[in-house]
Parts: sequence; structure tokens; C-alpha cells
Amino acid sequence: MRILAVDDEQPALRALEKAIREAAPTAQVVCCLDPDEALDVARAEPFDAAFLDVETGSFGGIELARRLKEADARMGIVFATAYSQYAVEAFSLHASGYVLKPVSSEDVACELRNLRAAPQPPACGRVVVKTFGNFEVLCDGRPVTFPRSKAKELMAYLVHKRGSSCAVRELASVLFEDRPYTLSVQRQMQTIIAAMMKALRAVGAEHVVVKNYNSLSVDVDAVDCDYYRFLAGDASAVNAYTGEYLANYSWAEFVVGYLDRKAR
Repeated sequence: MRILAVDDEQPALRALEKAIREAAPTAQVVCCLDPDEALDVARAEPFDAAFLDVETGSFGGIELARRLKEADARMGIVFATAYSQYAVEAFSLHASGYVLKPVSSEDVACELRNLRAAPQPPACGRVVVKTFGNFEVLCDGRPVTFPRSKAKELMAYLVHKRGSSCAVRELASVLFEDRPYTLSVQRQMQTIIAAMMKALRAVGAEHVVVKNYNSLSVDVDAVDCDYYRFLAGDASAVNAYTGEYLANYSWAEFVVGYLDRKAR
């Protein structure tokens, strides 16, 4: 189990971490003093639960909970607060629960046993990826809608790499055309990754992307892709190729000559 703990006061964060570790000795606990840092961490790696101080940082625990839920609706949110009046607002966010400070390991253990997350859509039965012409991803015949154009481009590049693990820095150099890998670009990348995963999660297809520490790849066995079938010599895929490959993206142009030669 992976648990995120957030409080902008160091003593309170240490006490929260101690209670979590006592309640769940085998869990991986990540602690953050700053809500922006917590968002970056949560967008990079999935968490089963997050324990949040209500009054924390620049925009508060309630707003942080909303943004964490946007990044991963399955994450169980537990508020750690000295103010029980926040409970109503907490549950309006589909929070799992709340514990009162000073937090005890018994309270944490109780919340972990009763984690509640938002209901998830059924898993997509068949994910089809079209690369010949413009890029499209379909789940059981329905197009996947990506909220950001760069989130869609990120998915296209992962498909293009055919299962190779891509570091986030490499992905940034593609999406931002070799701009310096600044903190601003890093945060934009985390937002783009979260948007891509949210689009896939909405249709039950997030399993097609494999997330490891600071890297992403596509599970080639989880998708039916015209490009992959072409390379395997599938006649229908070869016949479907008309000289266009990921036509939306300039970084894919060099592949067209190779496909042209293979199609002859």
C-alpha cells in the first residue's frame, strides 16, 4: 500500500507519519509539507490513500483533495484535522473519512480498513489504436476524448515507442521541442500525464499504460494497433496503410519512408 501524508507543519507531519507507520508497518509512506509538491508526487505515481491536513499550504486541504481526486479518482482521501466541522465538506468530495488531531494509530488503522473511493467504470474490453492517418484511441468502438492536445500526443508517442520505457525527461523533450527541462516544464508534464491517465481511466483503459518511477510505456499486448500489425506482416494492416502515419505529429515523419518501403 502507498500512502501520501500532507501537513504544512513539520511536527504535525512527523506525528501523522508516525501514526500511519504504526498502523500500516508495511506501507510505503511519502510525506509532503507543500501541497504543490504533493500534487506533483501524486501525479507521478499512484497512491492508495492520502491523509491531508485541512488547513495546509497555499490553497488548503479541501482544494488539494479536489485536485488529487482529479488526478486519481480511486485514491482514498482522509482528512486529519482539529476541526470536526469540516466533515460535511469532506464527504461532499467523496472523502473516505477524517481523523481528529492528535492523530492516533488506531484511528488511522480504522480509516485504512474502511477506505472508500469513487466508483470506477467497467474495464474496456478492446482498445484499438489507429496510427495510419490521424491518431485515435477507441475503447469498445468509442473514441477516447483527451482533455489536452498534448495528453493525446503523449499517448501517441508511447504507442510509437512500442513498449519501450520512456523517461519523463525524454517525453518532455518531444512534447516541448527540446525546451530546457525546468521546474515549470516538469510540472506541466505531470499535468499532461495526469490528463492522459484520467482520459484512459474514464473509459476503463488505464491498464494500457505502464507507469514506473519517472517513466512510462505502453503495454503492447493490451492494444490492437494497426502499426504493430503492419510490422508483424498482417495483410489487412499493410493494405490499410495509405502513406500517412501519425499525421498530426512532426516527430513521426521519419517513419513514413520506412513504412513506404515495407509496403511495396
